[in-house]
Amino acid sequence: MKDSFSSYHPLVNFLFFAQVLGFSMFLLHPLCLGISLLCAVGYDIYLNGRKAVGFCLKGILPMMVITALLNPLFSHEGRTILTYLPSGNPLTLESILYGLAAAGMLAAVVLWFACFNAVITSDKFVYLFGRVIPALSLVLSMALRFVPRFMAQLKVVTRAQKCIGKDPSQGSLFHRIRCAGSILSVMLTWALENGIDTADSMKSRGYGLPGRTAFSVYRFDNRDRQALICLLVLGAAVLAGAAFDGLTWRYFPTVKWSTTPLSFGVLAAYTALCALPLILNWKEDRKWNALRSKI
Repeated sequence: MKDSFSSYHPLVNFLFFAQVLGFSMFLLHPLCLGISLLCAVGYDIYLNGRKAVGFCLKGILPMMVITALLNPLFSHEGRTILTYLPSGNPLTLESILYGLAAAGMLAAVVLWFACFNAVITSDKFVYLFGRVIPALSLVLSMALRFVPRFMAQLKVVTRAQKCIGKDPSQGSLFHRIRCAGSILSVMLTWALENGIDTADSMKSRGYGLPGRTAFSVYRFDNRDRQALICLLVLGAAVLAGAAFDGLTWRYFPTVKWSTTPLSFGVLAAYTALCALPLILNWKEDRKWNALRSKI
């Protein structure tokens, strides 16, 4: 299924992820964390399908459980004591709730970064920052695409090693270690040579030189302008609501919160912001299905 939001201008894509990542890290209100986490899960599944479901169940969920359990074991702040641990330290309700919030925040940030990696490709990153910070832009671009390329190359090398009798999954322990070491050596050499080749290639093309122009397929049209205005308005609404205590929630020393009419408006704006890619994709899918039904 094609992601419509990825076809928007890179500035729109980057501003969206900058906002949702920033708000996910700094807005620790439980409802904000829940909204961010649900929208991140939904968008990741839309982008990656079954792979995203497996990642959530095998990676994100255990990480959340571990984070939620570790915090009350090491943090004993809070006045509501539920019981005492074998070490004699108190187990407080506030530390448990803060651990759950930290787990939700961490999971949301990881999932948003997974979506970021799928939407913000290396060419988009270079397009946005190539003129401002050319060296750092190139390094970050290479880092973003390194892991998927490394894994793809690792599969190729592993299959090639198996064909010549160097299968690291069979044989004695010494044989497996020797085969794994051979594969590791090949991969390290490939990674270093690939990095040097990329740097030399970009340097030979004059990358980063003053006045250098570059071809770009990205054009900022009316659709991008509308999306950018929508992002700016929603982001400003959330910032204003947080500044005027529309998202008041305290964990320590006791849990305390306040709900005002402003809170509901801020939460609505935050929901619309986080769900914007899903909303745009839903509209495009609906339009496409309507066109197909007329054929």
